[in-house]
Amino acid sequence: MLWIYYALIKSNEGLLIIINAAGCVIETIYIVVFITYAPKKAKLFTAKILLLLNVGVFGLILLLTMLLTHGEKRVVSLGWVCVAFSVSVFVAPLSIIRRVVQTRSVEYMPFSLSLTLTLSAVVWFLYGLLIKDKYVALPNVLGFTFGVVQMGLYMFYMNAKPVAGEGKEAKLRPAAEDQALVVDVSKLATMQEKSSSYSEVHPVTEMATAYAAVPRNCAVEAAAAAPETEVAVDMPRNLEVAAAV
Repeated sequence: MLWIYYALIKSNEGLLIIINAAGCVIETIYIVVFITYAPKKAKLFTAKILLLLNVGVFGLILLLTMLLTHGEKRVVSLGWVCVAFSVSVFVAPLSIIRRVVQTRSVEYMPFSLSLTLTLSAVVWFLYGLLIKDKYVALPNVLGFTFGVVQMGLYMFYMNAKPVAGEGKEAKLRPAAEDQALVVDVSKLATMQEKSSSYSEVHPVTEMATAYAAVPRNCAVEAAAAAPETEVAVDMPRNLEVAAAV
């Protein structure tokens, strides 16, 4: 919105109007989709940001530049405002760079996005030089720098082992992934021998307590651990149901 306003004030800037108008349409679609599917708290926060920036800040800039500046001074003032906001956009990925360094994982920083932003910064910088517009060229120097840094970090950490407890993979990792399964064959056999007494004398809750500590695949593990020991591995069906309850 700011670049469209700048291009309208400055003559012969049709390309800035076209590309930023298309950008406004695409970004508006993104925001609408986000508000449609986001949780209620996120919707309220997004609505506040929209009112603050797109209405409040932009309206204030529009009002001040129209009332307090005229002619070339208005173009210069608005140009520096556009530079400030463009720099803030390029500085935003610093949080992602920090996360990559801390977690040693590049899952939050796609290489294709970094490459595209870098190429975009190069093209806009060259365009600013050709039309001799420093307000277009200057912020893209910073954009190119951050783009190169991001791609360098990606190449450096792409094969690195992520820090334990960080990243999506760590969240999805089972808690007892590396724990060994140990089955006491003698206890298993003893429980098998007492199965009839459990079913006739003891209540269901006591039976469930007795068998709750036995893994579901205990029969397979017991057979693998002691192939020469004869163990009745098939529990009565009623005991399995009771243990599950």
